[in-house]
Amino acid sequence: MAAAEHPVLSNVTFIDPTPPPDDVPKVDEIGATSAPLKSVAFFIGAYCKEYNEDFMLCKNENNDPAHCLKEGRKVTRCAIDLLRKVREHCDSEFEAHWQCLDRNNQEYRHCRGLERKFNSCVFNALNLEKVIPGSPSNKPPIHLKEKPLYKERPRW
Repeated sequence: MAAAEHPVLSNVTFIDPTPPPDDVPKVDEIGATSAPLKSVAFFIGAYCKEYNEDFMLCKNENNDPAHCLKEGRKVTRCAIDLLRKVREHCDSEFEAHWQCLDRNNQEYRHCRGLERKFNSCVFNALNLEKVIPGSPSNKPPIHLKEKPLYKERPRW
């Protein structure tokens, strides 16, 4: 009986050699990790709203993943387009914000100053404003507060 190596200890990256079926059109990957995507997430939501809504409606119609590939490709292309524009117009602000998120456990609260600079640049360059869904309309959103107070979580 052979002992299997624990997967965490493996230094070989697994790439599935099986190509996708011919009936699935190729679409480029976004090519971003979680921190850059989280940094630009609210802008993707605003910029790609119509494509996202079409995709979600399609997913509600049919649970078959192949059914909504066309709509999914549109969402991906839209996100790639926005990331390209953000890189073109606000690269330094974007880079500073997502790197802050990456260093701080992906928590926005540690990066609010850099976030304000990034949001301002995106608004001035692309006319996109960060809107948090479900925010109370009678209070300023958390990302616009200069000195927000955070509720401490109990430590168990």
